[in-house]
Amino acid sequence: MQAELEGQFQEFVRARWSHLVRTAYLLTGDAHHAEDLTQTALTKAYRSWRRVARTDNPEAYVRRMLVSCNSDRFRKRRVQEALTAAPPEPPAADGDVGRIAERGALLGALAQLPPRQRAVVVMRYWEDLSEAEVAEVLGCSPGTVKSQASKGLAKLRALPGLARVADESSTGRGGSR
Repeated sequence: MQAELEGQFQEFVRARWSHLVRTAYLLTGDAHHAEDLTQTALTKAYRSWRRVARTDNPEAYVRRMLVSCNSDRFRKRRVQEALTAAPPEPPAADGDVGRIAERGALLGALAQLPPRQRAVVVMRYWEDLSEAEVAEVLGCSPGTVKSQASKGLAKLRALPGLARVADESSTGRGGSR
């Protein structure tokens, strides 16, 4: 790889590493799997960086690689996920305890969604991508994104743990905001 392209790649990784790992964590539910997944996707991006760098949005390209690599984990062999309740973040101050509980409940709920629904919900509502952008990343139609998002949100709404956290947040019992 030419020195200029390698420099661009290193700059991209420095700028986007934590964001990509966070997205991978939301897809996998495990900090170690998230780092492995991010490294795998970035390794593939490095090998084809000349092509990736020419795209309009290299981050979207690498994000799609994350989703594909995560799907490959399930295709190659059945992966038993042992998800943890603790997010890969440092402990928060006392005022943030309520938000941490909410985040833990949300991560646990996301872990109960099938991988495709989880990817759609994470990208659509956590990453705040449009339906068209999510469809592009996942290689499907916007209609598929809409239906997967609808099904995923319906499952999340039906989970009692999330309803309890939402009730506590609205009544002020879930900690300070």
